[in-house]
Amino acid sequence: MEGPLQTSIHVCRENDQWMSRLPEKLWDIPLYNLALPGSHDTMTYCLDETSAVSGNESKLVKFLNKCIPCIVHPIIMKWSTTQELTVTEQLEAGVRYLDFRIAHKANDPSMNLYFVHMVYTTVTVQDILWEVLRWLETHPQEVVILACRNFDGLTRKLHCHLIAYIKEIFQCKLCPRNVVPTLRTMWQHGHQVIVSYEEDVEVEEHCELWPAIPYWWGNKTATRALIQYLERMKRMGRPEKFFVAGINLTENLRYILVHPFGSLKKMTLQSLPCLKIWIKQQYPGPKKECINIIAGDFIGSDDFVNDVIELNTKINSPLHCQSKGAGTKSI
Repeated sequence: MEGPLQTSIHVCRENDQWMSRLPEKLWDIPLYNLALPGSHDTMTYCLDETSAVSGNESKLVKFLNKCIPCIVHPIIMKWSTTQELTVTEQLEAGVRYLDFRIAHKANDPSMNLYFVHMVYTTVTVQDILWEVLRWLETHPQEVVILACRNFDGLTRKLHCHLIAYIKEIFQCKLCPRNVVPTLRTMWQHGHQVIVSYEEDVEVEEHCELWPAIPYWWGNKTATRALIQYLERMKRMGRPEKFFVAGINLTENLRYILVHPFGSLKKMTLQSLPCLKIWIKQQYPGPKKECINIIAGDFIGSDDFVNDVIELNTKINSPLHCQSKGAGTKSI
């Protein structure tokens, strides 16, 4: 069964500066009205195989992992890993929305912060922020959205510590939230980073932080059900500013038991042909049923990033945002 599911992992070098190559007619359009590729659970390519289960997982998962780790831990790793490319490789591939799930390890006396998806990563948040900065310095016209979320185990002191690091590392590259984030404006001011922060109290105190970006999470195991969910959300109307349409499928206990030799990667690769059709039917823009950020798993598979970037060619076209009702029917 393995053969048909194998999809090459590739990085399209032509996408590393795709924003700087957009036509001038798009330079004055806010980024929340463009189509931007994103990665869901960006940092899971470096989950720590020796890590304890994170603090916010269920007591049952923690108990089973403690009693039979040789069985449970490999299962956790198979279903927690959503990306294979490093953060630099994702940026090189054209991803411009990074989904950072940040956590502090329980009983860790240090101030070190990690990324988390059931288990913790091997790298710290600080190291990855520096890595993003190094990439931005060699790509001065590219803009990246960092969505800081979850904050498992973070105290107020740790929030202050994280925000101080964000400011120290990115400095004037941070775009304040009172700026309308068009490419032309951001280039003129040297802004390259938009940080959304899922903690309202901190956002109110720091003008460099943007409010949490809504994420349309279907929580579906079937591709058709996920597409139906996304179409239903579109009919309800897009948010005014940034938002994410997540094309990531989500396993549950029943699905894992029915697919004992499965993995999130296999689940994802099977869904790509239908999701590719759905993506190509979308339109970016401010209208009710338009999209903005589309985030997926294993972004190096298939042509996901290219397909999202190419949606920007539809802006200002005669059929702009006329995809009503097309999503589920043709698929």
